[in-house]
Amino acid sequence: MTATLIRGRTLSFRHAPAGLEDKGAYGYEPDGALLIEDGLILASGSFDAMRAQAPDDAVEIDHRPHLILPGFIDTHLHFPQMQVIGSYAANLLEWLNTYTFPEECRFVETAHAQRIATHFFDEMVRHGTTTAVAYCSVHKTSADAFFDEALRRNMRMVAGKVMMDRNAPQGLLDTPETSYDETRAVIAEWHGKGRNHVAITPRFAITSTPEQMSAAQALVREFPDLHVQTHLSENRDEIDFTCSLYPEANDYTDVYARYGLLGPKTLFGHCIHLSEREMDAMSETGSVAVHCPTSNLFLGSGLFPLRTLTNRDKPVRVSFATDIGGGTSYSMLRTLDEAYKIQQLLGERFNPFESFYYMTLGNARALSLEERIGTLEPGTDADFTVLDMTATPAMALKAEVVNSLADELFLLQTMGDDRAIAETYVAGVAAKTRLGTPSP
Repeated sequence: MTATLIRGRTLSFRHAPAGLEDKGAYGYEPDGALLIEDGLILASGSFDAMRAQAPDDAVEIDHRPHLILPGFIDTHLHFPQMQVIGSYAANLLEWLNTYTFPEECRFVETAHAQRIATHFFDEMVRHGTTTAVAYCSVHKTSADAFFDEALRRNMRMVAGKVMMDRNAPQGLLDTPETSYDETRAVIAEWHGKGRNHVAITPRFAITSTPEQMSAAQALVREFPDLHVQTHLSENRDEIDFTCSLYPEANDYTDVYARYGLLGPKTLFGHCIHLSEREMDAMSETGSVAVHCPTSNLFLGSGLFPLRTLTNRDKPVRVSFATDIGGGTSYSMLRTLDEAYKIQQLLGERFNPFESFYYMTLGNARALSLEERIGTLEPGTDADFTVLDMTATPAMALKAEVVNSLADELFLLQTMGDDRAIAETYVAGVAAKTRLGTPSP
């Protein structure tokens, strides 16, 4: 396959920035390039160095003056909730029962699941997201549709068939036995096929009986390298309900601990109201607290205590996510902008280098996939996005007074959306320009 030389200003992180002046946290090339072939980054550096290294027949694509970063990573969202976004409700449990559960019942139909999968991946590409961690519905058909579309587009995705056997409509219930069997079938059919990763996915403790939690535990024991995803401590009524269902547990987190579900590849959505004991348990097991800012604000769930989690003696790993459809935007730019505002309300600072670290390498590390995604390092997947800080008239006007990389990143974060994504590359192939007109 012919090599391709992608030219532009390149930015990639080495570690979490300690502050605005921590230039060692990232590598920035004002005239950089990526040399890519067969879906991988062969080399990255200055354009002159990459041009000298490239074969004579390499195809050159010039994205100057735009900024090239690793593709964005979204660590928690719900594939069946695309038509739930913007549904009016007072709180989480009302929103689930009134809108979300009825909508997810539709995913028993293969044609519907396939149609929404097409739209879902279109939106990922449109917003510069090249890897996402998704919940499917309880139906195996939804997982099949999701992974089939991911395979077709050669995208690195993590997803799972939801397990839930109580406190939901009949059309959304499985059993401990069927949830185990169907999850095993999804693993056999899809895990490792293309760039697919299957996650073990008990929705949350409210919708799983102890018997089903035991089934999830059995799956984790059989497949210890797989991701696990569920929800934790999003809403105070949810916490109270969970504790009433599992009175033997010390707290909400202990419910999952008793079934062996905590660990370095476990992603807990939300984690807003954790006690000190729960934070210790998360830290000691390496579990990940996933911050979903637009969802937390939309549903009135609370303000995520980022610094409390990360600056303690026993720090908790964190990541960031859109949480579609409780979340209100597919854009990681919009997501991190709301995360910034939440920290402002808590009296904390959250600088733009941190934001872009978390959208890329930080979220890759949370998924234990930093060897494959989240950077522009040689040998990693050629998943990257091209950002234009002048994408709209208002952004272009503001860009006239941008004098630093930090200013540019903050402009992109506060004013950017899918229009700021000039191109999205998936395994070295320009994917956004291929979308054309959205499907009907």
